[in-house]
Amino acid sequence: MPLSGEAIRLMNYVDDVTTTLRRILSLAPTLTPDERKRLSDYLRNSDPNADQVMAALDVK
Repeated sequence: MPLSGEAIRLMNYVDDVTTTLRRILSLAPTLTPDERKRLSDYLRNSDPNADQVMAALDVK
C-alpha cells in the first residue's frame, strides 16, 4: 500500500528529529555536567515528548 504525501512528510520530520538527536549526542561530551543536566531535564520535560507521540501512533 503506497504512503500518502502526509505520511512521507511526517517521516521526513522524524529524519530531522534523528539528525538533531545525533547532533546532541555528538556535542554532549563537550558540555559541563551542569549543562548536561539542564539539557536532559529540558528534553525530559518537553511537551509533547517522544513517549506521547509513540502512544498516539500505537495501533491497537
